[in-house]
Amino acid sequence: MQEKDSVAVYFARAALYGLRGQPERIAVVLAAAGIPEQQLSDKSVRISASAFARLWLAVARELDDEFLGFDSHGMPTGSFALICRGLIQADNLGQALRQCLSGLGLFLRDIHGSLSVRGDRAVIRLRNRQPDPQARSVAEETYLTVVLGLLCWLAGRRIPIDSSQFSHPRPEHGDDHLFWGPNLSFEASHSEIEFAASYLELPLVQNLATLKTFLRTSPQWLIVRFSNRQGLSAEVYKQLRNCRYEHWPTLADMAEERAMSIASFRRQLQREGFSFQELKDEVRRAIAFECLRNTDLSITAIAEKAGFCEASAFHRAFKQWTGESPGYYRKKWHSSE
Repeated sequence: MQEKDSVAVYFARAALYGLRGQPERIAVVLAAAGIPEQQLSDKSVRISASAFARLWLAVARELDDEFLGFDSHGMPTGSFALICRGLIQADNLGQALRQCLSGLGLFLRDIHGSLSVRGDRAVIRLRNRQPDPQARSVAEETYLTVVLGLLCWLAGRRIPIDSSQFSHPRPEHGDDHLFWGPNLSFEASHSEIEFAASYLELPLVQNLATLKTFLRTSPQWLIVRFSNRQGLSAEVYKQLRNCRYEHWPTLADMAEERAMSIASFRRQLQREGFSFQELKDEVRRAIAFECLRNTDLSITAIAEKAGFCEASAFHRAFKQWTGESPGYYRKKWHSSE
């Protein structure tokens, strides 16, 4: 984390859920984090990443719950480290993921994640018995953020999400296409995420030595990393998204605009979990899904708009993202709407 990193105040308010109705205890953890209480009432405020990390740890200590009260049983201090020590010995990412979901299931009672493989797609589906709508939405995003953050760390690379759906309404902080992917929907019948099953075969690149370093900053580091909606990667994504494909600036152009060296620019993106090419790919996916959902453009026109030289290349890429053809996806989307 760098001090200029920040998260929306929404996440700070959400972290205090387990202490709701207990103003004295809330005051204690806010003081420990160095966050003025009056900031919580202003939706436009952003909290520094380091202050948010301190808040996460302070609430976890206060509740003796690393899941911050979003589950009726919770995760006593040390639970996350115990789960991680078991994962590091897994043969591949798929085995580690199954062990992770099983380990979380030993502690959590209201929320449960299961893994299934549908053809070439891996699906993590959630079952959530939490009755409070506010707790449901934050619990599901927190649960999946921790699981996915762990997988990316274990594999030493980003795992792009091809499809995400949540049973809760769209949160006030807005959706995050850079994390949940552009094929994102809310108020679905259930919550699940989908990615290419081939990632399950990846070997683990971490070991017991790197685990010790990782645990010194987790799980709060995972939450902070994926709650930063205004980092360089988000900035680059928005810039590319707001101009036509043929006018996209190069990596060198973007670095120069920000008075950064190319090496520094790359390092900052990598620290946030992205490469420049991955951000370009995410924008192309976003353009494709938006056009298929919200326009009557032909598939050929959408392919060109998303930067594909040929419609056939777009068909192949879209099939890799979803397991479906663009035409079938459009028809299914409009039927569900």
